[in-house]
Amino acid sequence: MAAVPWTLSLMTFLCCGTHAHCLASSYVAAVYEHYVILNPEPRVPLSRREALQHMRQNVQVYEQQAASAAYQGAQIVVFPEDGLQGFNFTRSSITPYLEEVPDPQQESWNPCVHPERHPNTEVQRWLSCMARRHGLYVVANMGSVQPCSSTGSSPGSSDSSSGSPGSSGSVPCPADGRWHFNTNVAYRSDGLLVARYHKQNLYFEDAFDSPPRAELVTFHTPFAGTFGLITCFDILFRQPTVALLEKGVRQLIFPTAWMNQLPLLDTIQFQRALSLGANVTLLAANIRSDELLMSGSGIYSPSSAVYHHAQSGDPEEGRLIVASLSALEPLHDPLPTGLVPQGEQGDTSAGSCPAEGCSAPHTFTSSMMHDPFTFVLLRGAGGQLSVCDGSFCCWLQYQSTHTNHTELYALGAFAGLHTVNGRYSLQVCALVKCAGTEERSCGQEVVQADTKIDFVLKGTFSTRHVYPSVLSSHYTLEQPTRLHTTPRGSVTMEHSSMSGGLVTAALYGRMYHLDPH
Repeated sequence: MAAVPWTLSLMTFLCCGTHAHCLASSYVAAVYEHYVILNPEPRVPLSRREALQHMRQNVQVYEQQAASAAYQGAQIVVFPEDGLQGFNFTRSSITPYLEEVPDPQQESWNPCVHPERHPNTEVQRWLSCMARRHGLYVVANMGSVQPCSSTGSSPGSSDSSSGSPGSSGSVPCPADGRWHFNTNVAYRSDGLLVARYHKQNLYFEDAFDSPPRAELVTFHTPFAGTFGLITCFDILFRQPTVALLEKGVRQLIFPTAWMNQLPLLDTIQFQRALSLGANVTLLAANIRSDELLMSGSGIYSPSSAVYHHAQSGDPEEGRLIVASLSALEPLHDPLPTGLVPQGEQGDTSAGSCPAEGCSAPHTFTSSMMHDPFTFVLLRGAGGQLSVCDGSFCCWLQYQSTHTNHTELYALGAFAGLHTVNGRYSLQVCALVKCAGTEERSCGQEVVQADTKIDFVLKGTFSTRHVYPSVLSSHYTLEQPTRLHTTPRGSVTMEHSSMSGGLVTAALYGRMYHLDPH
């Protein structure tokens, strides 16, 4: 676990700027990275009794962690996506794990107090009684079912799609007459169900459907105000993440089952980047599975980061993270849509470059995260260079403070549609350590680095949604010394005095307005 302080100047800029200020009140939050007890044959249907016996094993672990969190003063605890049943189910084999979850906006229900009101809701009763027993808010992820009709949608819904990553089109009610949802549930400290959110952006989840319409789900707490709910792959899309931010929500709860994807989308790397780029608090609880490359959870605010990322050779076990946070007020002005207003984009004609210029002795293309980045190598201990992908350009000024001469670094730029395991539009500037000493190794996964670099990294983006990150050796987050944006879309990240060797420094721009529908 690592606690990362911030410089006062950056904390003031991010947390207490002209459009928002920090509340005096504070609260204690907990997230649990869960080593889930799996069904060894998830594609083989079980009886309801057998499914409950399986989930009960994971709930018993949750119970212990909730007790520990409460003992440490936590007022809210978050458990990960798929933490009760695991993954890799078929549509039929998931069925005995599912429960109908009523809409708390339509019905006030405390499963611990009134379990008889809705039959076959044992999991909800367990979670509700957990919250009530320990006097804290509990947020968990579970599978839910909702009846629908082929001649009409279920109440309060319209038709939707399922299956592929990020899908959000419309299809009829499934042939079996049931929506299967990946669902977050939240219980008040007395056990009352206060929120139900159905995951919008599925990631190869054949057992589940996307909800018929995008949902923006929040709940209010007396200690921290409003929280918004998102799940895993949702974090990369406008719906629901940015839509919640545009409504002024500044505290997000993020159950996830995230597979680490270096060098740009490691778990803690992007969790921190979202918190910084959107100026929000994020409570992120991940699964722990070495086989599936899942690890990385944390509690992030605009002024702090407390996180855990398992290292190679660490025992495969759960981890409870507890941290104190300042409650954040909603922003007075809603966030922009992501489009830079006309007249503020600067010159976007083909081949245009920043004032610093795009000239470089040699550029090459190499795949990073399945995207064709244009790279230029860093030569020598310091200097300035730039690189462009079409009209999108990135500029770097750097000085190595500790150099391992066997390590190769490159500055990369990419602007376009990402199409592998999801379809979404990007503009990315990234300074990365290459995996080897050849150009083709640039963009590959790297965990360890020795070279420390002071740098200024800048890009001129056509979106205001830019997420900054600095990741150093062995999954350690570094805090940028300074972040600066201009109305014309220029984003600058400066960092110096690194604690470890640089793995990745990135400005990850999401072009939500160009995403395919």
